[in-house]
Amino acid sequence: MQGNQAIAAGALYAGARFYAGYPITPSSEIAEECSHTMPAAGGVYIQMEDEIASIAAVVGASLAGAKAFTATSGPGFSLMQENLGLAVMGEVPCVIVNVQRSGPSTGLATKPAQSDIMQVRWGRHGDQSVIALCPGNVSECFSLTVQAFNMAERYRVPVVLMADELVGHTREGVAIPLPGDLALVQRKAPVGNPACYQPFAPEEDGIAPLAAYGSEYVTHVTSSMHGPTGYSNNDPANAERRIREMHEKIARHRDQIVMTRAFDTDDHEVLIVVHGATTGAGRAAAREARAQGIRVGVLQLQTIWPFPDREVAELGAQAAKVIVPEMNYDGQLAGEVRKALGPAADIRRVNRYNGTIITPQDILDAINQPLSKGN
Repeated sequence: MQGNQAIAAGALYAGARFYAGYPITPSSEIAEECSHTMPAAGGVYIQMEDEIASIAAVVGASLAGAKAFTATSGPGFSLMQENLGLAVMGEVPCVIVNVQRSGPSTGLATKPAQSDIMQVRWGRHGDQSVIALCPGNVSECFSLTVQAFNMAERYRVPVVLMADELVGHTREGVAIPLPGDLALVQRKAPVGNPACYQPFAPEEDGIAPLAAYGSEYVTHVTSSMHGPTGYSNNDPANAERRIREMHEKIARHRDQIVMTRAFDTDDHEVLIVVHGATTGAGRAAAREARAQGIRVGVLQLQTIWPFPDREVAELGAQAAKVIVPEMNYDGQLAGEVRKALGPAADIRRVNRYNGTIITPQDILDAINQPLSKGN
């Protein structure tokens, strides 16, 4: 199946029963799939008038108790930032799929890119944090979508699935797990006296139970700074506590959230750090380099945010060179790798930003390039 089809299938497997979205290349196949699979599973599919309304509907459906998601691409993801901020502030579990395409603005609407890395992390204003996952092939489109819903429900946060056009439109064979093969997470519900329920009072694990709208537990959600009851609270001490709580519930579970895959890193002298569509090219380049006698390992980042700094630092410290291929101009991922490894590390950037793919040869050229002054 196609990567976008696998994302839709993964959402359904995870228990998603609400989709609201607006078609946009190159994510439209997700909406198309959900338009018939979601109602067939007893769920709801709504094509909204735009992306602003789409994410608003998803937030509302989640607060009503549904596992809910939407899918979009660059310009649509930009439009979703304000209500994604509401989801962060309201600690609303939901999944947003961003099938990245070439920009800026409308850009090359049908061409691939990986230039939304910083927007995913910092696109909303203020102190905030989200989880972001990145599939490198069609099977991971399915499995990481399931993981995205599990993390959203477990940690009560929005999760962004950062696919890209290449992965979304690639067709590969996929083994779909049987029902029950993959564990599914349901959000923590409140217990006890409804009169004592506080929707933003974290329990020992740092996560507050979430009641559904319409239940006997009254839930109030606002985008303004609020206290444990959900009602507005402008006290500085409360604001400091709430912002800290939203960050720490992700930080304290960091080791369960961060996922990476390492290939041939037992003896590597060169490390390629890849994500998304660069994963295949990176692994192909590593195989060719080893055939030439160069010991190359690959570290694939399946979690982008929180950034896998410890994993990068551990393997990067063992390498004389670190190669970071990515389809953007500024080296957004390479900057995070630099933070993890420090200023002295030999980090080689391989950037492509014209809507075409990074090839194994591009990466091999970086591996074989001698160290230059100032590198």
